Amino acid sequence: MKIRYINILLLPVIMLISCKSSDKDHQYTGIIEGTVVRIPALSGGQIMDMYVDLGDEISFGQPVALVDSTELSFQRQQLQAGLRELAAQTGIARTNLQRNKEDKSYIQTRYNRISKLYDAKSVPQQDYDDVKNQLEKVDTAVLTAQQQLQSLSARKTQIQAQIDLLNKKINDTIIKSPVNGIITAKYYEKGEAIPPMQPVVEVTNISQVDTKIYISESLLSKLSYNQEVKVEVDGLEDSIQGKITWISPKAEFTPKNILTPETRTTLVYAVRITIDNSDKILKHGMPVVIYL
Repeated sequence: MKIRYINILLLPVIMLISCKSSDKDHQYTGIIEGTVVRIPALSGGQIMDMYVDLGDEISFGQPVALVDSTELSFQRQQLQAGLRELAAQTGIARTNLQRNKEDKSYIQTRYNRISKLYDAKSVPQQDYDDVKNQLEKVDTAVLTAQQQLQSLSARKTQIQAQIDLLNKKINDTIIKSPVNGIITAKYYEKGEAIPPMQPVVEVTNISQVDTKIYISESLLSKLSYNQEVKVEVDGLEDSIQGKITWISPKAEFTPKNILTPETRTTLVYAVRITIDNSDKILKHGMPVVIYL
């Protein structure tokens, strides 16, 4: 009877150990990743001012830095002067066209009259040929004036496009954040020169974060998109809910920097889990434990 009593006491302990072992088979370690954006300087030049520092929280559209735009402003002034000169040339061309049209109207009337007289043999051939030649010349003058106006219009469009491009470049000298987030890296300081398209700062958005785990093929059939999983974080009493948003269609060897219960030589499938982090409890780079 004594031996049977001991066996009965040990049974719950064995079941508990078995249960914990089963839980460990579905426990994975992942690293929290926010959305990292490197904000570039679209227009290069000397940085005249920096409005943010490491750790600052910024919002969409907030100025990050200011790049010198003096040279761009001078180029714009030059093009604007060319545009004014072009406007004056266009006015002259319109005047010439109007005068040529008036000349054509007069010569056309004269040609019609002389042509009738010529048909009636009332004027000599020379008079008819002269007025016909004048009409041809004024037709050419009208056509030339019209072509000149078209050329000036095309030139105006070209200069205006260059001005619009410079306006964009000048606006781009005010570097603004395209996302909400936290400044996690600074690559340049005030007074330094930055080439075009080089990143000025790095912004990490952690309002929604991801973590990636690697599972064995045996567990793959039990997972589905939008499936909720439990996420635990050291220091938090309550677990957090996450959702499976991506499952890799290809098997791979477990990365060396990823911890899983399986051996490292086992082929596994990557699974991405997305977690709502609007309260910003989770931080970029923080380790978490996932239970499937």
